[in-house]
Amino acid sequence: MSPDTNKGIAVKVKDLEKKFGDFTAVNHINFEVKQGEIFGFLGPNGAGKSTTIRMLCGIYTPTSGSGTVAGYDIIKEQYKIKEHIGYMSQKFSLYDDLTVEENIDFYSRIYNVPKNEMAQRREETIKLAELEDFRRALTGTLSGGWKQRLALGCAIIHHPSIIFLDEPTSGVDPITRANFWSIIKQMASQGKTIFVTTHYMDEAENCNRMVMIYHGTMIAMGSPEEMKTEIMKNEILEIIVPGAEHYLDEISQLSPIKETALFGVNIHAVVYEANKASEALKDFFAKKGITGYSVNKIKASLEDVFVSLIENYDAEHKGK
Repeated sequence: MSPDTNKGIAVKVKDLEKKFGDFTAVNHINFEVKQGEIFGFLGPNGAGKSTTIRMLCGIYTPTSGSGTVAGYDIIKEQYKIKEHIGYMSQKFSLYDDLTVEENIDFYSRIYNVPKNEMAQRREETIKLAELEDFRRALTGTLSGGWKQRLALGCAIIHHPSIIFLDEPTSGVDPITRANFWSIIKQMASQGKTIFVTTHYMDEAENCNRMVMIYHGTMIAMGSPEEMKTEIMKNEILEIIVPGAEHYLDEISQLSPIKETALFGVNIHAVVYEANKASEALKDFFAKKGITGYSVNKIKASLEDVFVSLIENYDAEHKGK
C-alpha cells in the first residue's frame, strides 16, 4: 500500500497542468481528496473540469505537475489506476442494441469480473439502479434517467474504491437528479470515494468538500459551509422589486454595491457593508418613486459565492 493510501488520501495532485497547444485548459492546480468523501469539482462549461478528471483517470497525460490516484502515479501507472476506479463520462458508454442485462454482462467482462461472480454482480447492479422491471428491455428504449442509472452500475461493476463521475446529471430532470444523488450518498456511506464534476450549485451542497474552478484555475476550496461563511467575505442583500431586471445595471453602479446578479425574478447584491448599501438602495428607489420593494440581508448561497469569485477573477485578469 502506498504512503498516500496509508494517510487516507484517495487522490492527490500537485501543480497539475494540461495544455493543448497554446491553450491552458488546467492551470497548476493543487488538492487532495480523502478516502470515503464526496468531493465536488465545480465550474461552468469549459472551466477545465473534464480535462482534470481525464488526467486523473489516465485518459490524458498531464503537460506538467504530478498526482496519484489510489496511490498510483497518474503518469507512470495509468493502467494500474484504471483497475481501481470507476469512470462515468458525460456521454454514457452504453450499447442501445443490447438489453440492460447484456450491457451489465459486457462491462463485467471488460472489467475482468471473475466468471463465478458475474451473476451476483449483475443482480447487485440491477438492484442498485432499481432496474428490476427493465432487465430484459433494450437499452435504447430507456429514458435518460434509467440509462444514467445503468451507466453508473456498469461503471462500478468491478467494485472500485474511487468513482469518478463527470457531469453525471447533466440533461436529466430534477427528480432524477435527486434520485441519482441518493445512490451517490449510499455508495459514500459504504466507504467509496466519489469525485464528481458539476455546474449545478444545488448539487454541490451534497459534497463534503469541493473545488471551484474557472478558466482552468482553482479559485476556492472548502466545504459548502466554509464557502458560504469563510470564503465569502462580503454580505448579500436580496432585492425584491417588480421588473427587477430593469434596475440591475443602475443598482450595480451604486458605490456601496460590489456586484449584482439576477436570481430568478429578484436581485442578489454583493455589498461591502449591508447598512450602507440598504440606505443607498432606499435613496435609489425613492428617486425613482418606487415603493413596492423590499431589501433583506440573506445568507450567501453557493451560487452567490461562485458569482462573486468569478467577478473578482475577471476583474483581476482584465486585459491580461
